[in-house]
Amino acid sequence: MVEAINLKTGMIFEKDNKLIKVLETNHHKPGKGNTVMQMKLQDVRSSAIVQTTMRPTEKVELAIVDKKQAQYLYRQDKLLCFMDLETYEQYELPLEQVSAESKYLIPNLQVQLNFCGTELIGLDLPTTVDLKVTETEPNIKGATAASGGKPATLETGLVVTVPNFIQKDDVLTINTTNGTYKQRV
Repeated sequence: MVEAINLKTGMIFEKDNKLIKVLETNHHKPGKGNTVMQMKLQDVRSSAIVQTTMRPTEKVELAIVDKKQAQYLYRQDKLLCFMDLETYEQYELPLEQVSAESKYLIPNLQVQLNFCGTELIGLDLPTTVDLKVTETEPNIKGATAASGGKPATLETGLVVTVPNFIQKDDVLTINTTNGTYKQRV
């Protein structure tokens, strides 16, 4: 059991036979009244997102999450296919369950699959991925890295703001936690 004040982003707990993932937490002390924890939570199975408040002393049962190293293979319709790197067993995950993470998935990318018991409940990405630019505005003469930047569409459909010197077919390192450009490879 863990108190609500100790919940961190990414933790998964069980409540009312549902697996709930913590997306955001905020310790809020109103002018009058008791301190509350404002939270943005996601039902792991249905992907429904809810804003709620909890008392800091309210306790929840943390879910036991096992992690397995896997490789992303391909997307088929609304399913993503992964292969366990030890047993070569293949797993499928619905696209709507990991829609945010899918913007960073390229074939052969190594990820961690998260299991609660035998149920596949999600995945963890590496902190950075290298993606190829498929579309961006032409290079601007005299552009420097310090200027505002321009939008670039990457091979997975993700759009990020990049420096003006980035061109089509460049390979970029992208931070998967916030979706920002880090460097050109």
